[in-house]
Amino acid sequence: MRRTDRVRLRALAVASAAAVVGALIALPAGTAHAVSPDIVISQVYGGGGNSGAPFTNDFIELYNRGTTPVTVTGWTVQYASAAGSSWSRTTLSGTIAPGKYHLVQEAAGAGAGAALPTPDTTGTIAMGANAGKVALVTNSTALTCSTGCATQPGVKDLVGYGTTASSAEGSPTGNLANTTAALRAGGGATDTDSNAADFAVTAPTPRNSSSTGGGTGGTRIHDIQGAARTSPLAGQAVGAVPGVVTAVGPSGYWFQDPQPDADPATSEAVYVYTAGAPGVAVGDSVKVGGTVSEFRPGGTGGTTNLTITELTAPTTSVLAHNAALPAATVAGAGGRVPPASVISSVTTGDVETAGGFQPATDGLDFWESLEGMRVQLNGAAVVGPRSSFGEIPVVPQGSATRTNRGGILVQASDGNPERVLLDDVLAPTPTANVGDTLSGATVGVLDYSFGNFKLLVTATPTVVSGGLAAETTAAQAAGELATATFNVENLAPGDPQSKFDGLAAAVVGNLRSPDLIALEEIQDNSGATDNGVVAADQTVAKLVAAISAAARPTPPARSTR
Repeated sequence: MRRTDRVRLRALAVASAAAVVGALIALPAGTAHAVSPDIVISQVYGGGGNSGAPFTNDFIELYNRGTTPVTVTGWTVQYASAAGSSWSRTTLSGTIAPGKYHLVQEAAGAGAGAALPTPDTTGTIAMGANAGKVALVTNSTALTCSTGCATQPGVKDLVGYGTTASSAEGSPTGNLANTTAALRAGGGATDTDSNAADFAVTAPTPRNSSSTGGGTGGTRIHDIQGAARTSPLAGQAVGAVPGVVTAVGPSGYWFQDPQPDADPATSEAVYVYTAGAPGVAVGDSVKVGGTVSEFRPGGTGGTTNLTITELTAPTTSVLAHNAALPAATVAGAGGRVPPASVISSVTTGDVETAGGFQPATDGLDFWESLEGMRVQLNGAAVVGPRSSFGEIPVVPQGSATRTNRGGILVQASDGNPERVLLDDVLAPTPTANVGDTLSGATVGVLDYSFGNFKLLVTATPTVVSGGLAAETTAAQAAGELATATFNVENLAPGDPQSKFDGLAAAVVGNLRSPDLIALEEIQDNSGATDNGVVAADQTVAKLVAAISAAARPTPPARSTR
């Protein structure tokens, strides 16, 4: 089936659709009872040093579920007993990076236990082992509330732990013990403003700024993509992967990390397959969990297709709306310049498993390193006409060996690795022809299917005509025999008469009625159906009739009185 990339059809459909949690930011910044877009309390433990306790100290753990660093200098974590209104404070300092934790060590009990990981902040608060209240406050003013604490000025997040807690977001967590803590789900990323729903009572797992959340909380998109043609995490589950939605399709969406690493070989974006309407919008700041998969367009037997790295069976948490999109990477002059001649230096074996990932020298690896990302072409040169599938082959300005008609020349030493197809999956592509130019910036997300990297444009480009006109050959002179080869583009008897008439006009007008024509791509009498029929007399007869009609002189006009 052609164009499976439009609806992302699969041989084995992923049965689980995305579970999308929307976040509505309605109250003023720094006020709880609105899902926090960044810093939250991710773990609370008050049994430190008590009988049977695994750790010597109480602790409060924070997590940045957002996509940008947050400075917490001058903020405080505060504690009050389950029913109390007297709050103790520990002042914070420093910055918490996206996907990272901040461990606040509090008072030690009298018993034994292991030391905590190196704390990021140290305080002296003695917390209740079974129940209490913990608040994250964006200032140093002590709270005085017993109830309704979540809506007090400056309260960023609040956790009521234990069933007797007098204040909580929604309902408090279950009762804790010397051996259990309250842990926020999703590695700290889940926030629905319900302590009971968001936290599990389980063994304490203190994490500091060097921790990565057991391999999930700190995973970034570039970790998933890797500097390779397939993901180093293929088949593994990941969680709380941050990014911003850059494009939305009918069966999934693309999201990109606004905090890229320093390695241009690792893509910063990935496709999320939701198997239906994604339920997110462009500009949503999200955290995504799912299984890292490699999808081969055209099915697993598509040996001529590479795979696309994506997340399947996803869960999506929307942290905020209308976030700034990551800047598009310019391909070409002024940005990352594609290799000039080599498509792939892998000449034997399987290109997907061969080593030597070389984006700087191999065109295949260059475009792979941008998979899923926002890519920008400035003044793209059109090197082929728009196809019936809405695809336009283009190259960045200054690329390739060009023909005098504006196309590109394939040579033994130059496979034109700069070439990429524009596609109309997300926005319409314009009518364009060889030699045209697309003015300004053409922006889209980079995808792959049917043996080609494709830039799925997110806005329709503007075409500047190159003035290309159809060629007309010189007519044969007396005594000359004219021959021609003519591609009739899979002509079949069932094609509309307009196609036959157009081909006939080209034979008579542009080819000047040659004496002999060798036809290419002419179908038999049953067209594309493979039923044993090989005779093409009906197709030829219909074309001959159209040529004869086009060659007849137009009768002179007559006037009547």
